[in-house]
Amino acid sequence: MKITFIGGGNMASALIGGLLQQNFPMTQIHVVEINAETANRINQQFGVGTTTDLIEGISGSNVIVLAIKPQQLHGVAQALKPLLTSQLVISIAAGVRTRDLSRWLGNYQYIVRAMPNTPALVRAGMTGLYAIPSVSVALRDDATTILGAVGSVLWLEEEDQLDAVTAVSGSGPAYLFYFMEAMEQAGVELGLTLDQARELTIHTFIGASQLAYQSHEDVAVLRSRVTSKGGTTEQALLSMSQDDVKNEIIRAAFAAYKRAQQLGDELGQVDG
Repeated sequence: MKITFIGGGNMASALIGGLLQQNFPMTQIHVVEINAETANRINQQFGVGTTTDLIEGISGSNVIVLAIKPQQLHGVAQALKPLLTSQLVISIAAGVRTRDLSRWLGNYQYIVRAMPNTPALVRAGMTGLYAIPSVSVALRDDATTILGAVGSVLWLEEEDQLDAVTAVSGSGPAYLFYFMEAMEQAGVELGLTLDQARELTIHTFIGASQLAYQSHEDVAVLRSRVTSKGGTTEQALLSMSQDDVKNEIIRAAFAAYKRAQQLGDELGQVDG
């Protein structure tokens, strides 16, 4: 498998780093990047080949990863369209639906759409994947290999489910960071230093996440085990329940979901 990344931003760098960490040959990875500074950084950091020329960059590649901003995708697709034969095209451009990308690429059918999240930068990502039905099992396996280099992957049967993935895991890290901000602030207001509050918060999140990941029980069961009758945790959870925090979080996720659908509609309005 020879892979060409179009775009050399953070997510492309994360994927390249993850692949190399799994002993994928650096000679089989190329990057098309028009920004000279970014191209030089990638070359210095990973030792992979870089170019500004699209034709040169995808020559001999059987997988093309579109790691660019959604607003750039239509223009790149127009340039890429006459160069495609049977390569797998993986898009990590948020919001652009496969039917629109396929149309921009001349009704091209070998497309996988990926929705990763930012923990991919530390090889702890979660990526939702959807393939056009004509994509073979072998090509799906290639997509799993590439996105799995930075964490876990989840294949979806319906593309609309990617909007839910966006609302839960794509935007999810921001929700957790927001909660962590509140915990840090509470710690400071309760008399801890900022460094102490930060350390306590981060390690609490790490530990709780690992516990939930390794346990076969539902998170509600794990929560109940921390909640002693008449204890401190019960009081905190009663306060959150009175403020309807749980339902507010659910409503926030639905707002993200609705916006993901709107973005798909807006980005897809561009003619092929």
